Amino acid sequence: MLGINEYIVVGSQSVLGAYPNAPDDLRVSMEADLYPPSDPDKADVLSVMMGELSPFFDAFGIYADGVSPETARLPDGWRERLVKVQNENTNGAIGWCLDPTDLAIAKHVAGREKDIEFTGAMVRHGLIDRSAFLERLETVDVTPEHRDLIRNRFAGQLKGRSRRRPDLPPVPP
Repeated sequence: MLGINEYIVVGSQSVLGAYPNAPDDLRVSMEADLYPPSDPDKADVLSVMMGELSPFFDAFGIYADGVSPETARLPDGWRERLVKVQNENTNGAIGWCLDPTDLAIAKHVAGREKDIEFTGAMVRHGLIDRSAFLERLETVDVTPEHRDLIRNRFAGQLKGRSRRRPDLPPVPP
């Protein structure tokens, strides 16, 4: 598509890179937020070709939302932790999905209600590395007050954590 075969997936559905069989409450979105790293300006074209009102959506019931590289505020080193998705379903294209802990940080930085609900579900299912979250959060460009808010919100989520699904591999502490 677009003569490009690699995309970075930054939205909630990037969790499927590390956890293709993620719990249902993490797979509710019909959209994938992504951009081509080799030519981010083509993200708008991607939205037109595979967006919500496109024939692609009509055919598959899912759609792409082309976003910019600045959409997600991510910790240092996030590129080195991307999860590669390439299989028979991708027709040779590669989707680079965020590491789940990096995704959780980006969602906490965005701070919308749906993002906090999503990260709460990630915590309940044991998909976030607690120590990595706190360490990586220190490298994100946010105000000290915003960082404190995120730490407190995350701590609250951890206190309410339920048991991890037994069929998912554990995430290191």
